[in-house]
This record gives sequence, structure tokens and C-alpha cells, in this order.
Amino acid sequence: MSDSPNAGNLPTIRAGIVAGFFACLAYALIAIGRLPVQAVAVLVAGFGPAFCIAVFGLRTFLDLDGPLTSSSLGMFMNMLAGGIFSMMGMIQLAFAVAQPNAPVPMETRAIWLGFDVAWDAFLCCGTGCFALAMWWHPRFGPTFAFAGLALAAGLMTLHLITFPWPPQNRGFFDLGPAIGLWYLVVCIQMLRSLSWARQR
Repeated sequence: MSDSPNAGNLPTIRAGIVAGFFACLAYALIAIGRLPVQAVAVLVAGFGPAFCIAVFGLRTFLDLDGPLTSSSLGMFMNMLAGGIFSMMGMIQLAFAVAQPNAPVPMETRAIWLGFDVAWDAFLCCGTGCFALAMWWHPRFGPTFAFAGLALAAGLMTLHLITFPWPPQNRGFFDLGPAIGLWYLVVCIQMLRSLSWARQR
């Protein structure tokens, strides 16, 4: 057993890494959209809780040298984002199962679009807060921070320009997968930093 005062945080950090990898994989598989409805339902249901565990682990990792307001805000914002994503996905799946091959009424589509913008708003704010917490962190630094801030600002700006439609529906790039890739790299960096965390 390590004598480090932060040794008790290692299980939380490890759980966050595992959950983060699952959330990134689930997001990618959902985006592909070629899986059976039942499989997509499992991924959507699992994404929200996994994302919450992942950001809790990330906040714990960033706070090893002391609590940061920005990391706590990032965790809370992203936990709300994960919940909104799961609600949005379940509404879409419920409609697809209840009325297969039926055209989606505009009223229902408007609900989806509203949830989509809300999910991205909380995700972008949470990502920006985490990026700020990474700026002076010895295992992340300005490169991670700048990339996170730029992606979050870019995605939110595009959503506001094309509101209520997704940017890709109006001829712009969808930066959502890029943010997903950023979180994947963050998980990899946390995994590479477990020895560092153990010694804190």
C-alpha cells in the first residue's frame, strides 16, 4: 500500500479512464449508426453514466495537487451533458421503435434539435473548464488546454450560427467527433500518467 496521501484516489482515476474509453467507443459506434436498435439502446444508456464516471475521474486526476474550481465546474457541466445526451438518444430510439419507417413530425424533430443544442452547450462549457484546469497541469499543459478551448469554442459557435439545425446540416463541419477524439487522447494521457499520480 502506498504512503502517498493521494493513493486513495487511484481507483477513482482508473475507473474514470476505463469509463472514458467506453464512452468514447460508445459515442463513435452511435455516430456510425449501422447497429441494431437494441445495441444502440445499450450504448446510449451506457454513455451517460460512463461519461459521468469519466469526468469524475478526470476531475480527481486534475485535483491531485489541490482542488480547482475550473475542474469542478467541468465535471458538473459534463455530467449534465451526459444526462442530456442519454435523454436525447432515448427519445430518438423510442420513436424509431414505436413508429418504424414513419416520417418524423416537425414537433418531435424540434425536441431532438433542442436537446442536441443543450447537450453541446453543456459539453462545450465543461470541456472549456477542463481545458483551463489543464493549462498549468504538469501532465497536460497549454497544448491540451488550447486544443480543448479551441474545439469547445468552435463547436458552440457553429451551433449558434446554424441554430436550431446541426452545423453539418448547413454545410459546416461537425466538431463533435473532434471533441470526442480530444477526450480519447486525454484518457490515454491519464493512463500514461498513472505512475506519476501514484507518486503524488
